[in-house]
Amino acid sequence: MTVKDDPGQTLFEKRTIRKITLRIIPFIFVLYIVNYIDRANIGYASLQMNAELGLTSQAFGLAAGLFFIGYFLFEVPSNVALAKFGARRWIARILVTWGILAVLMGFVQNDIQLYIIRFLLGVAEAGFFPGIIIYLSFWFRGKELATTIALFVASIPVSYIIASPLSTWIMHTISWADMSGWRWMFILEGLPAVILGVVCYFVPTERPKDAKWLTAKERDWITTELKNEQAAKKGTTLHLSIWKTLANPKVLYLGAIYFVYQVGSLGVGYWLPQIIKGLSGTLDTTQIGLIGMIPYVVATVAMIWWSRRSDRKNERKMHSYIPMGVAAVAMFLAAILESPFLVIASISIALAGLYAFKSPFWAVPSQFLSVATAGTAIAAINSIGNLGGFVGPFAQGMIIEATGSPTAGLYFFAGLLVVSTAMMVAIRLRKPATPAETPADNAAVEAVR
Repeated sequence: MTVKDDPGQTLFEKRTIRKITLRIIPFIFVLYIVNYIDRANIGYASLQMNAELGLTSQAFGLAAGLFFIGYFLFEVPSNVALAKFGARRWIARILVTWGILAVLMGFVQNDIQLYIIRFLLGVAEAGFFPGIIIYLSFWFRGKELATTIALFVASIPVSYIIASPLSTWIMHTISWADMSGWRWMFILEGLPAVILGVVCYFVPTERPKDAKWLTAKERDWITTELKNEQAAKKGTTLHLSIWKTLANPKVLYLGAIYFVYQVGSLGVGYWLPQIIKGLSGTLDTTQIGLIGMIPYVVATVAMIWWSRRSDRKNERKMHSYIPMGVAAVAMFLAAILESPFLVIASISIALAGLYAFKSPFWAVPSQFLSVATAGTAIAAINSIGNLGGFVGPFAQGMIIEATGSPTAGLYFFAGLLVVSTAMMVAIRLRKPATPAETPADNAAVEAVR
């Protein structure tokens, strides 16, 4: 008898899920924060690194974007390896290798070395996010997985909130052994990934059946529930082969939307410290970091609130294009306004819209594909979108090189967001499923990025 059939087991169900959540989610949350700090801290390093290495704006944009080329090329091979070696072991490998490369960033001596390490960092990190999603699916049913992943994805803006003051403080105050602060920032922020990789290999439990910290009754219950849910998913909605999924017009269309979105989102994200620096010549590195926290605090709140509203309304399309449209307007205002306060306020609204877009957008594939096929579609859309992570920072560097203005690129990003908003408005989707039909679908398609 399932928990649903027996009201007397409701408390047992909640207690078991809470126990699993408290055991797994905090650790995963920390891993993803470290992940985003190590991939994005090059933006803060640019405040000192560019001058020391003689990097032009275009060269820095290329270095920032090369990460996503490596990530794009090796994401699928990494996921294949994960299936062979197991999620826990492969995630541990990813952590250790990216941590070592992040530390090596502190020892680069020229632009070529920087390009190579940034590319290899993307190769090392490839497959991390999908691997985490797969690992979570070993433990949570559809009805919990959607909420779990929403909380997990919230670690992205939280990582910026932490990294902004931490990175700039290290750069401003630490110069041991006559090494520049930006070098120590890479070293000190890369080491936690290596340490956590070792911990990840030995501490997490692969699957519920191996969890000694669960009682026998709890292990049997969650294992049975997950097996029953997998059996119930068979034979629903459209199911396509891998190649047909990759060639599906709507999948490619959504990939194009996400590409344009990533150009704008990461173009601003990596260059935000430089934009803030350009607003005032009197700000020191630490002050730039503190101001850089503000947009991501706003984005975190907006993301969680808007995602919950989308789930409550069981509506995805409108909840995707509205925040992106708001972000486009706010980005344009940030480009034309002169007051530093108003520019930061506009960027905060823009990032709030960009992050609020994520969860509703990733629920869209389930409205026309089966759960299994939606997973492949998400990987394809995400891979296409990650190329935008190369284009955005590089394009911003070219624009700054040509104009001399750190905010000039915001016009370009605002225009792209208008295009992606229009594309999202134009897409045709079937009528959303009833609430009773959505949990399993939502769980699969909330696998963002």
